[in-house]
Amino acid sequence: SGVAWNESHHCRLLAGLVPDQFQMCRRNLEVMHSIVRAARQTKSVCQETFADMRWNCSSIQLAPSFGPDLLKGTRESAFVYALAAAAVTHSIAQACTSGELPLCSCGSVPSEVSGPDFRWGGCGDNLPYGLQLGAAFADSPLKSSKLGTQALKAMNLHNNAVGRQVLSDSLDTKCKCHGVSGSCSVKTCWKGLPNLGEIASDLKSKYLAAIKVTHRLIGPRKQLIPKEMDVRPVKETDLVYLINSPDYCTPNLQLGSLGTQDRQCNKTSVGSGGCNLMCCGRGYNTYTEEVVERCHCKYHWCCYVVCKKCRRKVERYVCK
Repeated sequence: SGVAWNESHHCRLLAGLVPDQFQMCRRNLEVMHSIVRAARQTKSVCQETFADMRWNCSSIQLAPSFGPDLLKGTRESAFVYALAAAAVTHSIAQACTSGELPLCSCGSVPSEVSGPDFRWGGCGDNLPYGLQLGAAFADSPLKSSKLGTQALKAMNLHNNAVGRQVLSDSLDTKCKCHGVSGSCSVKTCWKGLPNLGEIASDLKSKYLAAIKVTHRLIGPRKQLIPKEMDVRPVKETDLVYLINSPDYCTPNLQLGSLGTQDRQCNKTSVGSGGCNLMCCGRGYNTYTEEVVERCHCKYHWCCYVVCKKCRRKVERYVCK
């Protein structure tokens, strides 16, 4: 992340690039800041999104050297590929808007007619440019690599496309008011993307409803179809996976499971972050921790806040 990205030899510093990505890096050096930022965001957002689940996205830590559970076609790898593909597109689209990239600028003015209470203006996110470069970068390893089966490549390409589709569907109208004393007599609107956390939340819902598939010859070419006969056909917005995941309850390096021992859990929750599910029925230990917080804050004219520090004890619960 500290690289200046102003010399083509800097492309050699990134581990794991396939030849097509390396050439894209050399030709589009100025985009690499956005791609590196997207990789960093993918890691942090994935871990935030799954913080209350047995699988807490720990297998992404050493990317591009993924853990075994992200290399075998599990539903976890489906989520990670979709999120990473969305993140690259998101990062490039917003870099155009902020003026970081010389070859693109604001998104085009929407074709919809503006309403009586607003006009199109501002600087919208350049989603088409993000989609073009994002897809070229994210999909090229799956198209050029000899690693992995055809089924795994087809699965990952499908899930990459799902990530970009969810991002495209999230493009929304955002507005700013102009007028005397903050009134909204004139409103300027543009098309903008939400933050990546919202995209990850949508993809998490799709992760929970992901469809197990097989890669089978249908007519002239192979397609991903549901493994179970009574499941509806796969849609372009469904995440798909090939093999079942480990339960992530106990450590198993071959499967990429770290287990949940010593993970914090919520004693009162009945959801995935609750001690019963998180600890896989093994029970939990309780300990008390002293935390220091800001308290009794007072606003001083003008213009600062002074707070005291308060100590309080909180109970924590960790899985056995």
